[in-house]
Amino acid sequence: MVTNARARTESAFSAIADPTRRAILDLVRNREMSAGDIARRFPVSRPAIAKHVRVLRQAGLLRERREATSRYYRLDPAALQAVDQWLAPYRLFW
Repeated sequence: MVTNARARTESAFSAIADPTRRAILDLVRNREMSAGDIARRFPVSRPAIAKHVRVLRQAGLLRERREATSRYYRLDPAALQAVDQWLAPYRLFW
């Protein structure tokens, strides 16, 4: 049986495995950005970026704020704690 914590951890790892999603996290790390601002930074279609954003939201890595018809995203670092905890024992090798 998979626990919720394990599922969240696996979801976070899956989400950050993609370089485009990591780039999106880098963009919103220090400031909130609109969906359009995020999409303009990439040479792929807006629907493709929307899919990446959806994966990040479902993994708990992005928070969404709606204002009228606009959507704004910012990093939610709590989901990265599971990744950090998994990496902790490996730090001694660095």
